[in-house]
Amino acid sequence: MKKVPTLDIRRYETDRAAFVAELGAAYQEFGFCCISGHGIPRELIDGAYDAFQRFFALPTDTKMHYHLAGSGGARGYTPYKVETAKDSKHADLKEFWHVGREIPRDSKFADVMPPNLWPVEVDTFKENGYGLFEALDQLGSRVLRVLALHIGLPERFFDDKIDQGNSILRPIHYPPITEANVPNVRAGAHEDINFITLLVGASAEGLEVLTREGEWLPITTEGDAIVVNIGDMLQRLTNHVYPSTTHRVVNPPNDNARKPRYSVPYFLHPNPDVVLDPLPQTITAENPSRYDTSITSHEYLMQRLREIKLI
Repeated sequence: MKKVPTLDIRRYETDRAAFVAELGAAYQEFGFCCISGHGIPRELIDGAYDAFQRFFALPTDTKMHYHLAGSGGARGYTPYKVETAKDSKHADLKEFWHVGREIPRDSKFADVMPPNLWPVEVDTFKENGYGLFEALDQLGSRVLRVLALHIGLPERFFDDKIDQGNSILRPIHYPPITEANVPNVRAGAHEDINFITLLVGASAEGLEVLTREGEWLPITTEGDAIVVNIGDMLQRLTNHVYPSTTHRVVNPPNDNARKPRYSVPYFLHPNPDVVLDPLPQTITAENPSRYDTSITSHEYLMQRLREIKLI
């Protein structure tokens, strides 16, 4: 059976050409790869998970103080059964929090990137939450350098296109499934909106990827590996050279369905004014341009948030 590969990113410094070829091939095949050797301290990941679990354990009334109605959940808390996968009849069975990039309030992007909220009830939330945001942001930029080289771009092509990106760290809590007939998987089949997503330490099985052959392939990580997948914005910018692959979170077929599941994806976004037109390097006779209209990443984001009922 096929398997999404796990590759050690330290090979980028020691075995660059082969690593670039292997990582690029993994993304062209699956839209997903597991990255090990990234150097993000275990203590930071564990500290962040601990803080997030403590927040989700608070009473609903307390959590709702951090829910900004009408904001599309851009920052703070979003309660259960709000987000709905595109074309899905049922809302996802999850609650989540959004940590965004800290930017100067006189930035030209301040109107689309609001300030963060921090729950006063959990003293370690800000330090660990933003520490993990920054660590995953740096790892994401390293992955994008590899992908740039793989399609013939300068290594640092993406650096100045993501340094003010509207990126989101999203701690998620999927409650235990207790009813016998639940209408939906925990998170419906969907593609991500952004450039790339980095998923650190999902606490239970359940993540599945749809292969080209139409089969659902479970992804389980080993050791320190972080799951990194392509989103729709990068798929568009690379003219589908890197596919944004459909994935879902299913209820495990065992006792784990009756346990809560926590996961923390980091959605790495380009800067709001980046234009997502297919790059010339990705347009060939065999792969002609698939888009004839221009759109900025912010316009694209707003369009998609409406589709998934967050705004």
